Amino acid sequence: MEEKDNVLVSHCSFAGVKPIMVDLPYPPIQVRGKNQAYANLLSVDYCGSVSELTAITQYINNENRLFCINCSVAKTLLGIAIAEMIHLQKLGEMIVLLGGHIDFTAKYRNGGNKMWTPECLSIPHEAKKMILADIEAEKAAIHQYRMHMQMMKDDCVNAVLARIIKDEEYHIMLLQALLKEL
Repeated sequence: MEEKDNVLVSHCSFAGVKPIMVDLPYPPIQVRGKNQAYANLLSVDYCGSVSELTAITQYINNENRLFCINCSVAKTLLGIAIAEMIHLQKLGEMIVLLGGHIDFTAKYRNGGNKMWTPECLSIPHEAKKMILADIEAEKAAIHQYRMHMQMMKDDCVNAVLARIIKDEEYHIMLLQALLKEL
């Protein structure tokens, strides 16, 4: 960051930042039939405390706080956030196909519903702690996806979740490499 004529200027350009994901296609977005229970499980992946919405918000928040300090790390976080947006979009389509509704409310199996809030975020102030929190969030997402795949008997939905897991595993690898840069 530099000051010119009483204006602060960023030297970190985000032009050309693309989603950071595994170079494999996603399976078609389709389901075997309407299933509210499956839609509810995916709503937790969509906007629960461990969810794509939480991941996007946390990555963007961390990128915003780091772009003046470490442009390279900020660009990587933005690329991961864009990949998480694609995951959110795919989950949303499957929820609707399954007969569910997109209303930013996670519908839990015990009957409890919880609307997404920023309370879901982990917002440490040090760069290393931010990246460590992101790694833990990715690991939690993978665990949750695997658990949900065991609960759903829809091979179409599970194929998409398995593909998303590949991206999340890749994100962990990249985040671990970022830790070494800090």
